[in-house]
Order: sequence, then structure tokens, then C-alpha cells
Amino acid sequence: MVENGFTYVVLLVLIGSAIVYTEKRSRHKLFGYLPSIVILYFVVMLFSTFGLWQRSESVTETYTFLKSNLLPAMIFLMLLSADMREIFKLGKKMLLTFFLASVSIAIGFIGTFSLFHGYFEPGSWKAFAALSGSWMGGTGNMVAIQGALDLPDSAMGYTLLIDSIDYAIWVMILLALVPFAKKFDLWSKADTSVIDEVGEKLALKNAHQKPLTFSSLSLLLVSALFVSVFAQYGASLFPTTSFLTTTTWVVIIATLTGILFAMTPLAKLSGGSTLANMMLYLIVALIASRADFSELTEAPLYIIAGFVIIAIHGSIMILFAKLFKLDLFSLGVASLANIGGVASAPILASAYSKALIPIGVLMAMMGYIIGTFGGLMVGKILKMIAG
Repeated sequence: MVENGFTYVVLLVLIGSAIVYTEKRSRHKLFGYLPSIVILYFVVMLFSTFGLWQRSESVTETYTFLKSNLLPAMIFLMLLSADMREIFKLGKKMLLTFFLASVSIAIGFIGTFSLFHGYFEPGSWKAFAALSGSWMGGTGNMVAIQGALDLPDSAMGYTLLIDSIDYAIWVMILLALVPFAKKFDLWSKADTSVIDEVGEKLALKNAHQKPLTFSSLSLLLVSALFVSVFAQYGASLFPTTSFLTTTTWVVIIATLTGILFAMTPLAKLSGGSTLANMMLYLIVALIASRADFSELTEAPLYIIAGFVIIAIHGSIMILFAKLFKLDLFSLGVASLANIGGVASAPILASAYSKALIPIGVLMAMMGYIIGTFGGLMVGKILKMIAG
């Protein structure tokens, strides 16, 4: 039974490192459908259920200190790779498709919660708000909303459960639809001539990347930590409400700072995404360490709700395809750029053509930008529905 804060953190880092190492070494198909960060959450949650560590004063102080200070730093680093100038090069039609996907996902959450909220426990709107952030951006956005809305760590189990099971099925469906792209494009009367041209241009631009250096890592790390201090100090100056708490302001300030600095020379330094992922994995492990499997009493209902959200999203996207003459590639990648993020959108793009991978990456980067704000907006509406 661990009671020391430092030992507790070492254990979490050890578990996370072991999972990442296993993924890279084994290249097992499981990791293609179940991201390592989700596996990390449930493994740490399992150890927590068995009481490997206690919620002693030392452990609690370490948890609070690390999570509150690393969250804004992680958000900043995550957004450094999302340069708005590069994203605009995708063209109007692909940007339209991405935002239509985001809107349809938001409608899916609002519609599903309106139907099912009476069956969930009070405060469940926060779990769905966090999931909407993930399904409009990525896990980093989900963690940001979890902090902004003060969602209990135990409830994050539901969010990640839907995020893993429902998401995995949706990825398989979209990959299975790839051979039917030509037939779908004929039905929707889509023009796909622009897509290959954009993909080739982006591939040429991204071919030359600077190597990772100690100096670049150091500069990025100190910048991220400084932003964390700045965001927390700045948040204390803003007025708060029941929805816009101090932590919400911290998340908003860190997000806006990341978007701004993504257009500066700092964003060209290599290593930002590596540091962001390290922080994200540690934050997710910290959250999981406060959760317990015995608290997931409504898991089947949450999973069903997740499939309803995807069904609404998919149906609306098919309607949009006919109205705006959208192709299956753009629809699928836009959907996964929202729901799966940078981990899966490029995989689906490569299933169509290797030259289209940069489009998947940039769409996923756009998800990082809107995911937090979109999730907070959906959360506001869900809160009103919940009463």
C-alpha cells in the first residue's frame, strides 16, 4: 500500500511507460482499435480498485499539484502544432466538411442527452460534455473539459468507456466503407479533383522537419510551464459563475495562448507534441488513480448512448453529403478528425491514398483548436437540459 506521493507518481509513470513500450515493441492489433491512453486509464483504474495506493495527505497533495499545473502546460503544447494558416490551406470544402461533422456531433450529443438524461445520475451532463470535447478534438480536450467543469475522476471512466468501445466500432465501419467511395461519390455528385492536389502540396511542405534537440525541448518546456503560471494567475482576475469557474478560465487562457503561439517561431521547434503527450499520459494516469471499477454501475447505458450519438452524427453527415456534394473521403476523415483525432484520421486518409495523410493530420489539428470550446458549449446546453 503506497502512501508516499513521490512513490505514487513513480508507479504511475512506470505503468504508462510499460504500456507505451509494449505498444511500440509488440505492434499488436489491439492498439489499432484501443488507444494506449485508454488502456492506461483502465489499467491504472484497476490498480486503484485493488488499493495499490492510499489517498494519504502526501498522495493527495502530489495529485493536486501535478494535475493543476500540468493541465494548462499540456493544452498549450498540444495546440502549438495547430497553425491556423496551414489549416486554411485545406480549402473551403474540406473546412466546411470538418465543421459540418463537428455540428452533427454536437447535435448528436444534445439529441441523445435529451432522450436519455432521465435515466442517468445527476451531473452526468459533465461526462457527456467531456466526451463531446474528445469527439470534437481529442483526449487532451476531454481532459481540459474535465478540469474546467470539475467532473469527478470516477465519472471519467464512463467517458473513456464510450470513447474506446464506440469509437473502435466506428473506425472499423469507416475503414470498411473505403472500397465503396466511388459509388458514394457518384451518388453525392462530389468532385474529388481538388483533394489529391491539396494532399500532394501538404506532403511536400511537411517533408522537411527539424530534428529533436535538447535546446528545443528545454525552450518548449519552460514556455509551457510559464504559460501554466500565466494562465492560473490570469484566471484569478476574471469573474466566475457556476459554469465559468476559475479552472474554466485557466483552460480558456491556455487554449487561446496555444492558438496564438502556434503562429510564431516557437511552434517550429521539434518536441512539442512529445512533451504534450508525456504530460497527457501522466494527467490521465492521475485521473484514473482516483477512480474505481465499482463506481461504473451505468456502463451499458452510457455505451448505448454513445452509439446513438454516432448514429445521429452519421445520418446527418449523409444528408450533408447529398446537399453539399461531399465525397466519402472528406466525410470519413472529417468524422475521425473529430471523434478519433490525430491518432486515427491519418490512418483512414492513408487507406484512400498515402498522399492524403497530411489532410487527415491537419483536420485533426483543427479538432484540437475547437474541441475545448465546442465541448464547453455543448456542456452548457446539456446543463440546461438536465435542469
